[in-house]
Amino acid sequence: MDTSFFGDRPLETPAMPGAFTRLAELVAGRFQGRVHLISKAGPEVERNTRDRLHHHDFFTRTGVPAENVHVVRERRDKAAVCTRLGITHSIDDRPDVLAHLTTVPHRYLMGSPHVPDWGTLAMLCQQQDPKP
Repeated sequence: MDTSFFGDRPLETPAMPGAFTRLAELVAGRFQGRVHLISKAGPEVERNTRDRLHHHDFFTRTGVPAENVHVVRERRDKAAVCTRLGITHSIDDRPDVLAHLTTVPHRYLMGSPHVPDWGTLAMLCQQQDPKP
C-alpha cells in the first residue's frame, strides 16, 4: 500500500538498492549538501519514516542533514516547500506530485514508462549499498 511500509514492521522496509550510495554522491558532489527529503505523510507514517531513517543510519550514510527532512500532509503541498527552499531538481514516483512542482525546472519521474513532456525519466540505480 502507498506509504504503508511493511504494515506493523516499518523498520524492516529496505531502501531501494543503491539509493543511499547515490544520495551520498549527490550530497557530496553536485548539490554540495543541499539535498532535501520532502515527504507526504500523516502523523503515524511520519513517525515511522523518521524512525526508519534513524534505524538505517540514513543521515550518516547519505550526508543529508536531519533538518533537511520536510513532511507535508498533502502531496500538492510539496510545491510550497520546493518554492521556499529554491529546489531546482526533484525526483518522485508520482507524476501528479511532479505536476504541482511548477517552480522546479528539473523534474524526474521514476518507475513509470510514461513521462509527461515537462519531466525526465529517472534512471534507477540497481547496485547494492555497501553494509555499514
